[in-house]
Amino acid sequence: MSVRAQTLIDPPSARGVADLLPARPVAPEDLRSGEELADRLWRRLTWASIAANCLGALDLVVFLALLLGVGSGGGRVQTLANVVGGACYTAITLYVGNLLGIRRNAPFYAWLRSGRPPTAAERDGALRVPLDFALSSAGFWFGAALLFGVGNALVSPAIGAVFAATIALGGLSTSAVAYLIVERIMRPATARALAVGPPPQRRQRPGVAARLTMAWMLATGVPLLGVVTIAVARLAGGHIGSGSVVAASAFLAAAGLVVGLLATVVAARSVADPLAGMRDALARVEGGELDARVPVDDGSEVGLLQAGFNRMALGLAERERMRELFGRHVGEDVARAALDGEVKLGGEEREVAALFIDIVGSTALAAARPPAEVVALLNRFFEVVVEVVEAHGGLVNKFEGDAALCVFGAPVRIADPAGGALAAARELRRRLRAGLAELDFGAGVSAGIAVAGNVGAEQRYEYTVIGDPINEAARLCELAKSHPERLLCSAGALDRADGDEARRWALSDRQVLRGREAPTQIATASV
Repeated sequence: MSVRAQTLIDPPSARGVADLLPARPVAPEDLRSGEELADRLWRRLTWASIAANCLGALDLVVFLALLLGVGSGGGRVQTLANVVGGACYTAITLYVGNLLGIRRNAPFYAWLRSGRPPTAAERDGALRVPLDFALSSAGFWFGAALLFGVGNALVSPAIGAVFAATIALGGLSTSAVAYLIVERIMRPATARALAVGPPPQRRQRPGVAARLTMAWMLATGVPLLGVVTIAVARLAGGHIGSGSVVAASAFLAAAGLVVGLLATVVAARSVADPLAGMRDALARVEGGELDARVPVDDGSEVGLLQAGFNRMALGLAERERMRELFGRHVGEDVARAALDGEVKLGGEEREVAALFIDIVGSTALAAARPPAEVVALLNRFFEVVVEVVEAHGGLVNKFEGDAALCVFGAPVRIADPAGGALAAARELRRRLRAGLAELDFGAGVSAGIAVAGNVGAEQRYEYTVIGDPINEAARLCELAKSHPERLLCSAGALDRADGDEARRWALSDRQVLRGREAPTQIATASV
């Protein structure tokens, strides 16, 4: 006898019975190797077949015994013949069904053992296993209904009809329970089969409605049909006593209660567990973990929902990555404004302050040092600039070689643009002198009315600020390079700043800036 055939008749181990209990969905990363998973599934499916069909047969024997009675004489012989025949038929069909199942599912097990992604045919084969399992079981049960119905009809047509109807109902119940259990057992393999893509729209498994219908059928439909069978058999003269009717009906109600409850719990969990997984993953996404995913371990619309959730999370992650990348290029505030509203060419007048900062002697620096070292030094310089400017509510609008234009008051309005720019300039001087003493720089600050908006063409544009404050800040920066303070601002910026910040600056002389005709009142930072 082969090892697999021997497994069918050996008593199940405690672990084998425990394996039949519904398990929580298993994430793809937690799955065993292909070999281990294939062996485990084969073992669990074998015991599921034995447990479901043997319990179904036992329930059927008890029900018929209560309904028809053991009898005496010929009746006892008939009962004994049915019991022996039923045991033999069950053993034979379990063995044959297992062999047929191994042959039918050989491609599925071969794929699972290979550990590679499935083809479309292999994926569909994995999704069909529960339904094929249930249909195979139903075929053997309805074969038994025909065989035993005809055999008993030779003795009594009424009894034959009772046997046929009862076995058919038992087969319906057993097949439905087997489907729900096998669908549960197959979850790890289903997750692996669907790891490369969502389930096909043409689903291989019954959906939520069909599973709930199965639960209703086991809890309500089959018991009611059993009651109808009892009534028809009694009216047809099947020699069924009142006591047998009561006993059989009570057993039918108890069996319907237990089996229906089991089926309802399994069907409910087949929907509730994936939803619980998605709820937990959704909470993680809400907490900022955009890499949260759920295993797609269901071939019905539940699987489509799981796959849809994963696509949504992936889309959010891509959008966040694009927003972060976009923000690094143009600034967080500009990126947020662009993502929140429609971006158009043009601009609007704003009260802004401009801070222009430039490195002194950058040409000589580039000639004296290797390019990589120069770039590293510039990155350290701009890192300080970005950190300080953003801390004071400003935006580094653009980097221009070894210089930076910083804007306060656009695109996000702030209460005191001039005060923020002046405070940022003073802190920049302090931090750059302390942390980057090898770099010399000049900085200028101005404030006033400017136009802020998108400039360029429809195909390519950038957010910028244009106006006299920008030009004046650039000219003050040039002038600051020759002043020992290295930091100058216009009197107009002081007039627009709040009192606390303005008192930290002292007015100096007037000078005509390059490109201007009228002199500009200049101020320097006193502290």
